[in-house]
Amino acid sequence: MDELFAPPAYEWRRLAPGFLWLRRLTDAIGWLVLFTIPAVLLLIFFRELWWLSALLWLAAVVIIALRYHFLRRSCRSWGYVEREDDLYITHGVWFRSLTAVPYGRMQLVEVESGPLERLFKLASVTLKTASPGTDARIPGLDPVEAARLRDQLTELGEAHASGL
Repeated sequence: MDELFAPPAYEWRRLAPGFLWLRRLTDAIGWLVLFTIPAVLLLIFFRELWWLSALLWLAAVVIIALRYHFLRRSCRSWGYVEREDDLYITHGVWFRSLTAVPYGRMQLVEVESGPLERLFKLASVTLKTASPGTDARIPGLDPVEAARLRDQLTELGEAHASGL
């Protein structure tokens, strides 16, 4: 099944290691917020059910611990390959995805880096095409690699578009 998601004779480029830590941080914050609100409301309005609040906190800790380990596989599943005529992007552990974007179809290449991404020294590259169904995004790149990829994709996109 891996052959379905790997272009022959090419090696996948992987994301920066900081992406894993960014995902773990944002995931933990999300789960803590999700479980904290009902736990605090239970303590405020139903003090006699304090044990249920403690159970919610325990559930949050268990879920965060499980997600902590799962996110390693999820982040490792991301990869991209620059081929002669197209860019391949793959990701997913349970639901795998492989996107091939022909350079001649690219209309726009964006580099983005939000506050948390900058904290972890990361950037994302987004490719826009005429069809929204083939837009693609590569998160968690080192900023130097993101700039290199942006320049390379822009150059290849212009070269392949001139042949249309």
